[in-house]
Amino acid sequence: MTDPAPSPTDRWALRLEYHGGPFVGWQRQAAGLSVQAVLEGAASRLAGGAPVPSIVAGRTDAGVHARGQVAHIDLPAGALTGGKLRDALNFHMKPHPVVVLDAARVAPDWSARFSAERRRYLFRILNRSARPGLEAGTVWHVRHPLDTGRMAEAASHLLGRHDFTSFRASACQANSPVRTLDRLEVVRHGEIVEIHAEARSFLHHQVRNMVGTLKLVGTGDWAPDRVAAALAARHRAAAGPTAPADGLALMAVGYPTDPFASRPDQEPG
Repeated sequence: MTDPAPSPTDRWALRLEYHGGPFVGWQRQAAGLSVQAVLEGAASRLAGGAPVPSIVAGRTDAGVHARGQVAHIDLPAGALTGGKLRDALNFHMKPHPVVVLDAARVAPDWSARFSAERRRYLFRILNRSARPGLEAGTVWHVRHPLDTGRMAEAASHLLGRHDFTSFRASACQANSPVRTLDRLEVVRHGEIVEIHAEARSFLHHQVRNMVGTLKLVGTGDWAPDRVAAALAARHRAAAGPTAPADGLALMAVGYPTDPFASRPDQEPG
């Protein structure tokens, strides 16, 4: 007797935002709640209780936020629109601070991770004496005045294709430490210092380690050109400390063709 043919499925791309504070990170862990578990639990409710695995563009760490994370899931084929899927997932993910912003059907071989060609992160520093009130948990509070001009000069040494061993976590599992950093920009908006980073992909803790190093330049503890020396050393101990997760957010993931461009199956209702 032959096995029954598998039921047809639709692949859905999902754009999500979440507050990383309550979570152990994106990926499921032996203990603690993950963003992945919340999403997959909601998706399972729409698949008759069957497990629904997800693939994500970037596995954010504990405490790291997202405004434009992208994942994909496969669900039984049906008449769902993107708007209805978005709303159904959001209903089942309450009260957790995870929200699907957009949902769109994609090709069966499309991958949130492997189809991505760029990732953009933002790190925010609250640079004032008073601790954060409204923005607690979403910024790194640095009391000492930061010289953003010096930080920007230091950041320029990291642009381009380099061996970023000095700026990756000791537990990083990437096969190669070589990455191409397309953007590392430091700008101030009043009390907020923003550090924008963009590349095709990043090493584990790379952005937070770069920010922790730039902070030393901003406070005057390091000269800007010491960052170039730290990069050349290719040793984690040569760079600065790891900045806390609170200030980091995955802002956007770029694809050759935007799966969330206006389409009929995304309309609500």
